[in-house]
Amino acid sequence: MQETDIERLMKHLGESISETLAESPKISDRIQEIRDAGYEVFIVIEAKIGFSSTGKEDRGGVLSNSDEPVRLKVNSDDVKFLNSLKISAE
Repeated sequence: MQETDIERLMKHLGESISETLAESPKISDRIQEIRDAGYEVFIVIEAKIGFSSTGKEDRGGVLSNSDEPVRLKVNSDDVKFLNSLKISAE
């Protein structure tokens, strides 16, 4: 993939994450509670996303060299965040 393709894909991922957070009724409710208490809310989320090329491409997509599941290291904050997005960390 060319670097411009990667940048475009990463931008789309960021937009999807932002839309998901903005459309979450649970998050919107909590933000409104804070505003009702007289505070303004600023949310800054740092995402560390890593990727590497496998060297194989099929119609623009990257193929995995293995059928084994990918193992991610998550901490309790990661689990809370994923749960807030209704994503199971199991």
